[in-house]
Amino acid sequence: MTQVEKAALGIPEEAQAAIVTGQFNRRYLTGFNSSAGVLIVSRGGSSLIVDARYHEVAVNTVKGCEVILQDDLHEQIAAVLKKYDAETVALESDICTLKARNAYLEKLKGIDLLEDDRFGAAINRMRARKSGEEIEKIRAAQKITDKAFEHILGFIKPGLTEREIALELEIFGRSHGADAASFSFIVAVGSTSSMPHAVPGDKQVKTGELLLLDYGFKVDGYCSDMTRTVAIGNASDEQREVYNTVLRANKAAIEAIRSGISCKDIDAVARDFIDASPYKGLFGHGLGHAIGMEVHEAPAFNRITDDILESGMVLTVEPGIYLPRQFGVRIEDIIAVTENGCENLTSSPKELIVL
Repeated sequence: MTQVEKAALGIPEEAQAAIVTGQFNRRYLTGFNSSAGVLIVSRGGSSLIVDARYHEVAVNTVKGCEVILQDDLHEQIAAVLKKYDAETVALESDICTLKARNAYLEKLKGIDLLEDDRFGAAINRMRARKSGEEIEKIRAAQKITDKAFEHILGFIKPGLTEREIALELEIFGRSHGADAASFSFIVAVGSTSSMPHAVPGDKQVKTGELLLLDYGFKVDGYCSDMTRTVAIGNASDEQREVYNTVLRANKAAIEAIRSGISCKDIDAVARDFIDASPYKGLFGHGLGHAIGMEVHEAPAFNRITDDILESGMVLTVEPGIYLPRQFGVRIEDIIAVTENGCENLTSSPKELIVL
């Protein structure tokens, strides 16, 4: 059964078809990457409408799905829905914009829209459990990320700016097989590292400060994501204490991961460990997030989730401690959940490195 056929099983019973416009969902279901296009999924078949920029490639690559050259888009959508005897249509609730919804209501006469999140949730559930092939793509992306870390350790020196280090990381990754960066890199030194999502700027690396590196690459459409924190020249007793607290929280959470465990409970392992230290309340974000075609996917490790881990899910584990206006430490790995534990896809060293 193809991915698009599996998606059809997730269409709510009272609907006959679903409209998919999300770029990553389209690619996941058809294997075809494009910045635009409309995929119509039904139990009786599926059609992909693409414009002239993508039509030839789509015809040659998409299988198990009719490919239509776009002309009058809404007229074509209406014709496809009629062919599939669809009177009620589901939408991707977390992707479909208000503008697109209003256009459907105006131009798809006689069509009822099912405005809930059931179909979108079904796609998210499909994407949450990665196949062996998907995990291998994430592994390949992470391998480049690990190589980039080894390279950047020899590049970093006092006087370089955060922006220069971020650029060097990206150049290395792209020149060693990455298709793109997974996201805008975070490179933060000294007091800037106390801000979890700091933007690289002109602040220079100085001896005695910590340097936080959060970056990743894409390979064949799949992302990696890793954070390491290193010391420049020397590390104070407090810096070492914070670092080792984060490291132990990271290791404890990874040790607890296995299929059937609540994501909330895994978050609590790391959070409770940090809150039992002198740094209670200084871990302000969730423990991690799923990763795949997008760097942030569902499910996530946090305090409010109801999600349960399943074999094949791939998530980050990234506890941190952030001392405002002083420094921050975060250590992030990617793990693949198995029935009896997990596999750590990240091989870069985690013990404190002093450059």
